[in-house]
Amino acid sequence: MDAVPYLAFVSAIAGLGLAAYFFQIVKKASPGSDRMIFLMTEIQNGAKAFLKQEYTWVAGFGVVMAVLIGAVIAPLAALTYLLGAILSGLAGYVGMTVATMANARTTEAAKTGPGPALAVAFRGGAVMGFSVAGLALAGLTFVYILFVLVLKVDQAFEIVTAYGLGASTIALFSRVGGGIYTKAADVGADLVGKIEAGIPEDDPRNPATIADNVGDNVGDVAGMGADLFESYAGSIIAPISLVAFALALSADQATDTTNISLLMFPIAIAFVGMIASIIGSFLVKGGTSTDSKALSKALHLGTNSAMAITVVATIGIALWLFGGNDQFENPIGLAISVIGGLLAGWALGKTAEFYTSDHFSPVKKIANQAETGPATTILAGISAGMISVAASVGLILLGIGIAFWGGELAFDSIGSLDGGIYGIAVAAIGMLATTGVVVSVDAYGPIADNAGGIAEMAGLDSSVREVTDALDSLGNTTAAVAKGFAVGSAALTALALFKSFEFAIIQNGGTLNLDVGNVDVFIGLFVGAALPFLFAALTIDAVGRAAQEMIEEVRRQFREIPGLREGVEGVHPDSARCVEISTTASLKEMVIPGALAVVVPLVVGFIDVDALGGMLAGALVTGFALAIFMANAGGAWDNAKKYIEAGAHGGKGSEPHKAAVVGDTVGDPFKDTSGPAMNILLKVMTIVSLVFASAFV
Repeated sequence: MDAVPYLAFVSAIAGLGLAAYFFQIVKKASPGSDRMIFLMTEIQNGAKAFLKQEYTWVAGFGVVMAVLIGAVIAPLAALTYLLGAILSGLAGYVGMTVATMANARTTEAAKTGPGPALAVAFRGGAVMGFSVAGLALAGLTFVYILFVLVLKVDQAFEIVTAYGLGASTIALFSRVGGGIYTKAADVGADLVGKIEAGIPEDDPRNPATIADNVGDNVGDVAGMGADLFESYAGSIIAPISLVAFALALSADQATDTTNISLLMFPIAIAFVGMIASIIGSFLVKGGTSTDSKALSKALHLGTNSAMAITVVATIGIALWLFGGNDQFENPIGLAISVIGGLLAGWALGKTAEFYTSDHFSPVKKIANQAETGPATTILAGISAGMISVAASVGLILLGIGIAFWGGELAFDSIGSLDGGIYGIAVAAIGMLATTGVVVSVDAYGPIADNAGGIAEMAGLDSSVREVTDALDSLGNTTAAVAKGFAVGSAALTALALFKSFEFAIIQNGGTLNLDVGNVDVFIGLFVGAALPFLFAALTIDAVGRAAQEMIEEVRRQFREIPGLREGVEGVHPDSARCVEISTTASLKEMVIPGALAVVVPLVVGFIDVDALGGMLAGALVTGFALAIFMANAGGAWDNAKKYIEAGAHGGKGSEPHKAAVVGDTVGDPFKDTSGPAMNILLKVMTIVSLVFASAFV
């Protein structure tokens, strides 16, 4: 049992080894012609320049937070906070680096067919996936081994929790900053290029095309990677902190078999999930068809296989850790909790697929509504997103119910720890146990998107673009699936962290009253309910302002550069100016929304902890609903546009196509900026409250 953290650490290193292996495979693939290599290099340089500036800005915020944590909590907590932040940033940078290498190589492979192209794009995504999972698990287990098992320091679990806060900080700014960057460029490129100039997507004449492709990498790869890093680490930390705070576990009690079993269980699940993800990654093989159903089947084989392996292994682990211990009535109950979480995550992903894939009625309905203009297109997308919330809420409640029942089946209570609440906490790690392969499938999408852009800009045969478009359309759906996993785990993790916060307040001599009839709680509830809307408004406004500047610049270049719009040979747009606009705007605009998530819970907590409790509860409910709504509505609009571009309702250039482009641009900040950042907002506020609980009282 004592070996579990060490085994998890070794599995994390194995995951990183697999990332290195896939990196070498991608690197050896041909990047294509000189023109393709030039475009790839331009995208690489833009992405690296942005991340360098973004990390410089965030580093300043991180240092301030580290000093505050060191002064208020513990100096060692400041170190683990910085470690979490650095590893999260590193995972995003590694993923972005290989994604910008894999894009041209995927384009070149697409000349042969969809199978080779899918293989290159997936392996590029797998470098991101296993870098995220490997670094997150390696860092967390290292912190646990060092401070809990070896040094046995005071406040050990507050120090471990600070690691999660560090990861959350980077995730929030990376998602918001990267999301603003990519959508400002995307909206500008689409509205001026497709609608006003009447030129194809990713046309080399469009000055915003390079910035758009850079944005795919800094937002949908680096930002997404930091997001899932934080989600994965948080899902493991939540049940550990719950046990630690509920049972007031200290170093001299570390031999208690029951306590150790409860602490080891989430780490053991992460261990088997990593091994299962490694196995699943080798099962993804593309065929010869560009049909998205065939491609989807090939891509999801790895994910589904990893989940199946995790289910079987979880039952064995539950019997090993809890069997033979009289305090656990039925060890299989905790396996049921984990499996319930995993299946709820899978079901959320399938729900997202239903509402965002062009194989199903919601997207086809939006495309049909485009026949009557942009207004009806937008209304249909909003409706689809809202309906998807009801289905997703039902699924997450079912998952919570199964997890609670499983926990209660295992044990009623041990000390202050309720079996049902512990079951919900471990359900979150069940949902994200196969993060390595889930992120691999998600990161594949932006690589396929970039591949299509390079095919267009390099003037390749239309058959190549057909292959990359098929891969890209599937990528929108896989991204929505991964967002379903992330936001689902956010709800479960936030609940566990919230309960840990309650225990931390009580242990430090305070009290926490969550009675809605209490005025302080009632006020906090409304403040919390309003926060996700304010956060969404700030980020959407930020995209709007940045996009406005981008649109004016693209219009200026078409107007002032002779021969650019007509495609005269030797006339090139000033792409560097558009990259600069997106970079400057996103860095400036990310500060206020990012700081909001950290500052508001601190201010409210120092005023009144009851109000803070109400605020966290209100934010969790509305934030979850908004995240699902925006992610699915945005994905549906995007694929409705692609469905029309494939030939439906008049195809490219038709009036329905123009209406669908408007819908897509509305959905861009929904699905790639505000929606994905929402789940991080929920966890950042909760984990900030937990880390600073002792200071509040």
